[in-house]
Amino acid sequence: MSTLPPPAFCEPAYGDRSLGDIVPAVAAALGHALDSTPRGLVLPGAPSYVVFLIDGLGHNLLKRHGDAAPYLSSLLAGSEVGTAGVPSTTSTSLTSLGTGLTPGGHGLVGFTTRVPGTEELLNALVWDVDIDPVEWQPHQTAFSRLQSAGVRVSVVNKREFNGSGLTVAAHRGAEYVGVDRVGERIAAVVAASSEAPSLTYVYDGDLDWTGHRWGVASSHWLQQLAMIDHEAEQLREALPADRRLLVIADHGMVDVPAEARIDVADDADLASGIALIGGEARFRHLYCVGGAVPDVVATWRERLADRAEVLTRSEAVGRGWFGRVDPTVLPRIGDVVVACRGDAAVLSTEGFPYETRLIGMHGSLTDDEMLIPLLVD
Repeated sequence: MSTLPPPAFCEPAYGDRSLGDIVPAVAAALGHALDSTPRGLVLPGAPSYVVFLIDGLGHNLLKRHGDAAPYLSSLLAGSEVGTAGVPSTTSTSLTSLGTGLTPGGHGLVGFTTRVPGTEELLNALVWDVDIDPVEWQPHQTAFSRLQSAGVRVSVVNKREFNGSGLTVAAHRGAEYVGVDRVGERIAAVVAASSEAPSLTYVYDGDLDWTGHRWGVASSHWLQQLAMIDHEAEQLREALPADRRLLVIADHGMVDVPAEARIDVADDADLASGIALIGGEARFRHLYCVGGAVPDVVATWRERLADRAEVLTRSEAVGRGWFGRVDPTVLPRIGDVVVACRGDAAVLSTEGFPYETRLIGMHGSLTDDEMLIPLLVD
């Protein structure tokens, strides 16, 4: 057995080059700086910016598979590398982008999190009609602040996402343009960015879906990456030369083999003392029964050993994983959080049976999940 220490986690670069710093950096490049400007991300000036977010395209994945994405990989030289927030998951990342806040500030601290005072979980992608997204995330978004400063801000995304809980929480204040096909997506972006100054945000989730279903080592994923690369190049060619295209991602992904999966349903000791399990397989929120936190931490650290970092809520907050945490957000974070290392995953087949069908996963703090491209053309 190896005695080498586990690889260090990639800490989020809040206030520097994280997803929450993208819109403030774009605002400064447009000449309409917001109240905060990131330290480490300076973008070239332009009358309009298009921010193209490719769900699941981590920086390391793009470097590793550059042959499948010649256009995007050509932008890597001299480009910045950013980070997702914690956890490295879509709902958290998209909200950080749209609000300019850290996860601890905007409150979407996981794919699924406990609704305080209940034994229920909020699924931040599907949402719950009984939960008001404006109450859950009450802060003015960066999109809204930029719009108020005289910049046209547009969101170009699928029609089905218009008015969803996540869209309202993360992107309210921007003009929503519903599209469903690549051609109309590109046309909508070109039209929205024709006004100056403007910020047009456009999202593509197909690569992430493919990675979850088939894995990032699959031919399916490589074919999808090639299609996304062609879409990005077409978009650049359709835009006027003075418009800037910024290509980013919300997180990366790792493939999780069967032998690296731990199922809480198969281990009574792991389930002991836990009232509710949230998060996702690479980053778990454990909500404990009264007084059980020390025992849960000890058991999970012993069982998982170097396959995961097991921390109490206060330890995770103290490390700055969520940035500054609003007091109302604290109870949404697990009493214990479990961040997987390597290719490990903690499944809960009773609560999340679909996870057994996933190959690619994300959520933790490895380089492959946390590092994101910041490609400017």
